[in-house]
Amino acid sequence: MIKTFLLQAFSIPSASMENTLRIGDRVLVDKLTPWFGSEPERGEVVVFHDPGGWLGETVPVDTNPVTGAIQKGLSFVGLMPSAEEKDLIKRVIAVGGDTVECKGTGPVKVNGKALEEPYIYPGNTPCGDRPFGPIKVPQGRIWVMGDHRQDSLDSRYHQNLPGNGTVSVDEVVGRAVVVAWPISNWSTLPVPGTFDQPGINAAAAGLPATALPAAGGLAGAVPLVMWRRRRLINRAG
Repeated sequence: MIKTFLLQAFSIPSASMENTLRIGDRVLVDKLTPWFGSEPERGEVVVFHDPGGWLGETVPVDTNPVTGAIQKGLSFVGLMPSAEEKDLIKRVIAVGGDTVECKGTGPVKVNGKALEEPYIYPGNTPCGDRPFGPIKVPQGRIWVMGDHRQDSLDSRYHQNLPGNGTVSVDEVVGRAVVVAWPISNWSTLPVPGTFDQPGINAAAAGLPATALPAAGGLAGAVPLVMWRRRRLINRAG
């Protein structure tokens, strides 16, 4: 019930989201909010299934029978990442109806509005390694990028695949809401203010994660999930 409808833990296996998320961090992902009709929004950090061809290698599976059984048991209830699942974690930059582009070294622009991206890894440029666009994101899809731009094989690098680098919202598992482990890295993952700047919605307007300590992680994440649920219900009302 927890894993299917509320929260699921995921571990961070790569540096593609540094320094927001570091290798070995465990994040808790809100799987409840999408049940109330919410789709990914700009600026959110989301976990999504491999759309096909993004992950070339298979995920290694622990062959130790004891640790393997422990991982499967904790994964079953959502308190530990599954060894068999092939998922990715990136930041949503643009959603269906948006036009996104990045020329030269940047900045990234969404619907003509330049993004201020303080979360980008120090020393990186917004897109110096792979400029792109302009790209019109189809309805029902998202454009995602890693915060460590020069170490992230994100939407920019998969434009030759079906979807042209975009990801279907149906592939999204949920939004990462909190870094729950290790304790020293505990933090929430809010939407940066640059995605709320005036005019960014103009173009789209009118268009119809090792074992995770359960007590500390769930105690911090559940209130955030329930708050988002209440906000969606209030919007609907």
